Amino acid sequence: MHIRDLPYPDPGRPDVRSGPRFLIWLGRNQLGGQVKSALWGLVHMAALVSFPLAIGFGVQAVVDRSGSRLAMAGALMVGLTVLTALGDAMLHRAAVTNWITAAARVQQLLSRKTVELGSALTRKVAAGEVVAVSTGDVEKIGWFVEALSRFTAAAITTVAVCVALVLYQPALGAVVAVGVPALALAVLPLLPRAARRADEQRDKAGRATELASDTVAGLRVLRGIGGEELFLGRYRNASQEVRTAAVRSARMWALIAAVQVALPGLLLIGVVWYGASLAQKGRIDVGELVTVYSAVTFLLFPLRHFEEIAMAYSFSRPSARRAARVLALRRSSSDSAGVAPVDKGEHGEGQETAAPLGGDLYDPTSGMLAPSGLLTAVVCGDPDAAGRLADRLGGHPVHGGPDDGSHGDSDGGGHGRAASALLGGIALDEVPLTAARTAVLVQDKDPVLLSGTLTELLDVPRSGEVSAEKALDAAQCGDVLDALAQASAADTHGADGPDPMRTRITERGRSLSGGQRQRLALARSLVTDPEVLVLDEPTSAVDSHTEARIADGVRRLRTGRTTIVFTSSPLLLDRADRVVFVPDGEAVGVGTHRELLGTDPVYRAVVTRETDGEAAARSAGRSTGPVGHGPKGIGRVEEEIEESA
Repeated sequence: MHIRDLPYPDPGRPDVRSGPRFLIWLGRNQLGGQVKSALWGLVHMAALVSFPLAIGFGVQAVVDRSGSRLAMAGALMVGLTVLTALGDAMLHRAAVTNWITAAARVQQLLSRKTVELGSALTRKVAAGEVVAVSTGDVEKIGWFVEALSRFTAAAITTVAVCVALVLYQPALGAVVAVGVPALALAVLPLLPRAARRADEQRDKAGRATELASDTVAGLRVLRGIGGEELFLGRYRNASQEVRTAAVRSARMWALIAAVQVALPGLLLIGVVWYGASLAQKGRIDVGELVTVYSAVTFLLFPLRHFEEIAMAYSFSRPSARRAARVLALRRSSSDSAGVAPVDKGEHGEGQETAAPLGGDLYDPTSGMLAPSGLLTAVVCGDPDAAGRLADRLGGHPVHGGPDDGSHGDSDGGGHGRAASALLGGIALDEVPLTAARTAVLVQDKDPVLLSGTLTELLDVPRSGEVSAEKALDAAQCGDVLDALAQASAADTHGADGPDPMRTRITERGRSLSGGQRQRLALARSLVTDPEVLVLDEPTSAVDSHTEARIADGVRRLRTGRTTIVFTSSPLLLDRADRVVFVPDGEAVGVGTHRELLGTDPVYRAVVTRETDGEAAARSAGRSTGPVGHGPKGIGRVEEEIEESA
């Protein structure tokens, strides 16, 4: 795999049973790159450790006063220099390629898992942990993959040099053959403590990242209640804990590095002392002594990779464990309920069904039914409960919560997990992700607009039946297009003037108002033309007149398609084919808006924001006027409905 070939057509299905198994799976999928890198490492280190032979040969040539052999020694050193430089360059290139491709594979796996789980991901694992895995953990995993090939080359080279020295000069070679493995193994007793300190540092850093992420996400609320200093103090404490843990970890690794320097030095002194005594006795030549001494000196270089691989593994193991934990999350409720899962394909999804999904959409947890081809409005009263129900309708069962009838389990057990919605009698969380996404699209109440032109914003997977113009018109985006046309840069002008479709939208649509962002997001959802469209409060940021026109546009454009709107707006409710009232997580009323207004006092109170006093006055036959908790009184709501009708 070359960097130019990224991203992977298929990153594969990882082994997520544990962190080490995940690392082994990564290495097995990069076997070709590892072998290539190791071979270049052998070339580099073999040339490097061959220098002592050339040096010893040259020293002996000087002692023997042989000019020809001295010239041969010089030519040999020049050739080894070129070979060392070539091997080092190619080793670095191959190793970095392994690092980047491994990191890209992990990031693709995380991206695929994020798409698979959707908004349910942050209910299963903290958002800060996801950020930590996709940034720092990916880098540490890539470091281990990169260091592995260098360590392999260093280990092979070390063994080969020790064997060669034993054959070349048995007396000194035996000392080196015994001493070098002892040096490599001397740090093993220190590694468990170093690994524990590295794990502690990693955990504290993860908690600090989660705290920072939560603080940034809730900064507006914190400013509103004056809690910035409180959370700043918490983050400072967490940061100091990370610093303390990092210092403790660094001290242990410094001790390991000191041992790696001191022990080879002692070995070198011992070899020189013993070799000098052998040379005095005439048992070895001066050139042989220089060769062995130089070989031991050059062996210190590959020995450094033993320390590097130990550090890389100690840091990457907890990172791999965290990545495996995220990648092990599953959509299907059967995976966590102890039921045999559906047949999985290469990507971990169920096999494709023979026909597209369709039919009535039913939520078994609440009893809410949306008949096929109709516009169904759902009134919950609780925005959080509405969001959880919308997630279930999109094929994402959630844990705990007052609306799902669970026991509040959040550990992934089936005991506290709400069942997925059924589309045409088929559970959405047990069908392939692509099939579920094609059949049901959920737009939450806070949709995100990505940066780019309006054309790019609307360039999404679609059926082709709904054009961008029709979607924009149904979402009442005329004034948005006018605003974008005025903001269009001079170089985006077409032949007929500014083109709003080519105007760039800033990140998250910050250059637009809340209502404009909401309508563009609605147009993006409409243009996809899914079999089932679920909209959570799609008009909460627009005025009443625009809301009425949007309701008419959505109803007209979605004729014959199943549409579900979570709302408490009378203007939208009055245009729905049927309204389902779902207080406290259970569907208790079904009918038209006007029918429920007249028959269900709880529904009327939710929709009209009616107070207890107003309800009593109404039952007594007295008009209450436009007062109450909400922005509109009962009389005004009924007037708006009559006007829009």
